[in-house]
Amino acid sequence: MQQTVTPHPDTLKTKLNARLKRIEGQVRGLQKMIDNDTYCDDVLTQLASVQAALNGVAKQLLSQHMHTCVKTRLEKGDDTVLDELDVTIARLLKR
Repeated sequence: MQQTVTPHPDTLKTKLNARLKRIEGQVRGLQKMIDNDTYCDDVLTQLASVQAALNGVAKQLLSQHMHTCVKTRLEKGDDTVLDELDVTIARLLKR
């Protein structure tokens, strides 16, 4: 698998970082819920919300990846990027 640096547009960085900071706050909230012996179903509901938020970040990043990195490598004749993309999608769908 090729490891390279991907320059993300500033607008995407800002959007993803804002979402990740909200998710970070949700995770801290989950920790407090556990510490406070909150009803399990309420904790699980909040956990599902965090997972959905992380999936949203992954979808945005995957779309960006396909429209930039994958496209560029295909244009350069590097078809191995498709195998890499298959692995990445499979990993994301495992959850």
